[in-house]
Amino acid sequence: MAFPGTALIWMNGKFVEWNQAQIHVASHVIHYGSGVFEGARCYDTKTGSACFRLDAHVRRLIDSAKIYRMESPYDQQQTSDADVELIKRNGFKACYIRPLVYRGYDSLGVNPFPCPVDVAIMLWEWGAYFTKDAIEEGLDVKISTWARNAPNTMPSMAKSVANYANSQLIKMEAILEGYAEGIALDTDGNLSEGSGQNIFI
Repeated sequence: MAFPGTALIWMNGKFVEWNQAQIHVASHVIHYGSGVFEGARCYDTKTGSACFRLDAHVRRLIDSAKIYRMESPYDQQQTSDADVELIKRNGFKACYIRPLVYRGYDSLGVNPFPCPVDVAIMLWEWGAYFTKDAIEEGLDVKISTWARNAPNTMPSMAKSVANYANSQLIKMEAILEGYAEGIALDTDGNLSEGSGQNIFI
């Protein structure tokens, strides 16, 4: 099943039709993973739509970009305002919010500085990560053979797209071996997290 599109995406200050929201294949982010993102939610409540801790999510987005030396052309307030306006224009009462700051098209090479810093925001309806049955009954997980990146190899406090290559390896291994999820240990063998979620005990 194809990823469900919405009416509009916000890109660098403009509202763009879903099918027209494109980047060049030579964009730095595609070749070197030079991007950061956030995942926030808007809920349909008794008093209307409400974004859960949008300020904290957008602050982490801006901070993640700074860690990767990407100065976003839009500050926290501008990004938050764009999130809210995009929700309104798409007519959502509840949705998942995915802002993305990334290096675009200029030149290729490990040095990212010549490339522009672009910003996009997507929305879509995304239910619970696991089914209701899995949440109530539990699910089968395995300890992954892939360890989480050590903090001194990549900045794990930044929500970077590059970090999720590790998550994909953990998730694919689990699925191919018949599990719903993989749990990663750190490089010292301590419990870390799932491929896409925290673990609380």
